[in-house]
Amino acid sequence: MDATSSNQSHAVRPVFCGIVPPHILDHLAQAEDSARAGRARRTLEHDALQRTRRRLTIRSLAAPAEARAGSDKPQRTIYDAEHTETLPGTKVRGESDPAGQDSSVNRAFGGLGHTFDLFSKIYSRHSIDGKGLPLDATVHYGREYNNAFWDGERMVFGDGDGELFLDFTTALDVIGHELTHGVTQYTANLEYLGQSGALNESVSDVFGSLIKQYSLQQSADQADWLIGDGLLGPDVDKGTALRSMKAPGTAYDDDVLGKDPQPATMDGYVETSQDNGGVHINSGIPNHAFYLAAVSLGGNAWERAGQIWYDVLTGGKLAKDAQFADFARLTIDAAKARYGEQGEEHQALLKAWSQVGVTNNVRH
Repeated sequence: MDATSSNQSHAVRPVFCGIVPPHILDHLAQAEDSARAGRARRTLEHDALQRTRRRLTIRSLAAPAEARAGSDKPQRTIYDAEHTETLPGTKVRGESDPAGQDSSVNRAFGGLGHTFDLFSKIYSRHSIDGKGLPLDATVHYGREYNNAFWDGERMVFGDGDGELFLDFTTALDVIGHELTHGVTQYTANLEYLGQSGALNESVSDVFGSLIKQYSLQQSADQADWLIGDGLLGPDVDKGTALRSMKAPGTAYDDDVLGKDPQPATMDGYVETSQDNGGVHINSGIPNHAFYLAAVSLGGNAWERAGQIWYDVLTGGKLAKDAQFADFARLTIDAAKARYGEQGEEHQALLKAWSQVGVTNNVRH
């Protein structure tokens, strides 16, 4: 059962999903450097406005018939906002157009393609909605805008400020992360609040990492399991990425960005009213469960571990308000259904969810 399962609504409510967590921007907004603080505040204000717009907008996005006909191949269009906040901007590259001189355009085009390839070649999913939805992206959004986001219709990339953040098209896992929010939108449509919101974020981190691993043909052991590696600018002295699935809480510990607050287990679960109930923070827990399972199984993480996550996301049983324990149970059941109760996949899932404290290693 896929995105057309009976428990999915034809009208989905898109959410604004930015890659840079609000807690980082909140920290930057308090900086003594007035220019740096001003940029962070403008980004926060922009993102808050976008979230409000998303809550007030309900759309049913459908791929046009011509896109569905050729759905085994991507239909990409890149636009240039020319440093405005007007979307989509000016069209600068279509599917059949050659690469140009703008590296941001070329990276965005390539990132959309890598994302399409993983879902198509590995999971037989035709684009974001499963029906050949065209993939649109806008680059050069705003001025010194320190974020990238999926707005329910397209990917949007800021250029960064060049100091703390570089051009947001530079990280393939960021592109994959944001586009996976679109996949979630069309399948389980997880509510962006509390544990279900953290699962929404975690699913995007999982497939964002898998898209990068697949493009590089890296095994689970070879992968860095970082989200946003290469995105941090020269003024960040102690940071490698936005998040680490291998070791949540260690991606950065910097006098400018602050300390990575992600927990790896339920012992560190953060109760907060900020960030929709800490969706970018507590996502570290299911992230780490996936990492543990994937490394335990070895080989390519997009194969067995990724297939299990995809089965759950698209299987029609994942409730919109699912909690961590619900998701854990479904992944354990999916591993058993696909690979057998005695399979190492089932055992790896039991152990991983127990290690992060979501289950007590009870057999399912």
